[in-house]
Amino acid sequence: MRRMTKTRLEAFSDGVIAIIITIMVLELRVPHGATDIASLLPLWPVFLTYVLSFLYLGIYWNNHHHMLQATHSIDGRVMWANLNLLFWLSLFPFATGWMGENHFAPTPTAVYGGVQICAAIAYTILQTAIVRHHGHENEKLKEAIGSDLKGKLSIALYAAAIPLAFVNQWISGVLYFAVAIMWLIPDRRIERKVHVHDEIKEQP
Repeated sequence: MRRMTKTRLEAFSDGVIAIIITIMVLELRVPHGATDIASLLPLWPVFLTYVLSFLYLGIYWNNHHHMLQATHSIDGRVMWANLNLLFWLSLFPFATGWMGENHFAPTPTAVYGGVQICAAIAYTILQTAIVRHHGHENEKLKEAIGSDLKGKLSIALYAAAIPLAFVNQWISGVLYFAVAIMWLIPDRRIERKVHVHDEIKEQP
């Protein structure tokens, strides 16, 4: 039986993420009737949340790319798992705009964490679907993911940030940035496994 290729999945995902980023930047309203720096100060919460969400989307795009590099083919479960991830990522502009426009008010800050935790769980589901689809045929992705400590820690931090938003929303904000910074630290497990595997295949 002919297997489905991953090409359209990659192209569609890249396009959706690009549109999400475009929608987010359009939320940065230009201040009319003012030309001094002081006129930009009221925009700092919106800009800060945009930077945070841009980082997250960049991290998801980067990790999604590396994961699919280690993927030979896909099936229906992988496609639906990918759509599930894109659904939660598509809510980023709403959650970002609501939190920024309301200056990190407790409820919008908690909702932002809710979207983040759902996106993180959706990515884990996609990861699991890809690994199960390949079974024992392709072990390099499973080995590269390992126990996925960073993924589990991220979900735990989001889960803590949601109720903390009603205690002190700035603590939640710090946790959101901490998770983003944690993922900005280079993690080349998948890239390394793919590179080693390709080198072994090329040996005479």
